[in-house]
Amino acid sequence: MTGGERPRKPAAFLDRDGVINIDDHYIGIPDRIRWMPGVASGVKKLNDAGYYVFVVTNQSGVARGMFGEDDVRTLHEWMRAELAREGARIDDFRFCPHHPDGTVAGYTKECDWRKPQSGMLRDLMKHWPVDKDRSFVIGDRQRDLDAGAALGIKGYLFAESDLSKFVDMVLAKRNL
Repeated sequence: MTGGERPRKPAAFLDRDGVINIDDHYIGIPDRIRWMPGVASGVKKLNDAGYYVFVVTNQSGVARGMFGEDDVRTLHEWMRAELAREGARIDDFRFCPHHPDGTVAGYTKECDWRKPQSGMLRDLMKHWPVDKDRSFVIGDRQRDLDAGAALGIKGYLFAESDLSKFVDMVLAKRNL
């Protein structure tokens, strides 16, 4: 399906570590994933409410030499498949492998994709027909919300333990 064939609709931009999965620091393989409670149900609720669901995540473990970009892509495809088994769809992923304090040449730098910058969100909106005015960000840190705010996208700070219940609250606020 090309971008022209996809319907224009709002997007839910979700941070990964701390929202989709418990933030156990530098997760590069499926064996290390511990899902956030309610993640499949929460993502499915967003799907059913007519949102694209995108994951946008800083992955400085690449810059720090803990795993490679291919490891991150493989992990994301595994996550997508695991959630799909429960009827939840992640439409696309973006990640930033850079960090100014990294140790791997080529990755040790500032980058406009690294949150709080908004490059990952901009790239997704370039490749998907996103209704920006109806979109939002869910993140567990202020930098996640700042990435959306730079583009005029509302953010919600996830400081809960159940993503499904949090999504219910966000969707209720959006429908007021």
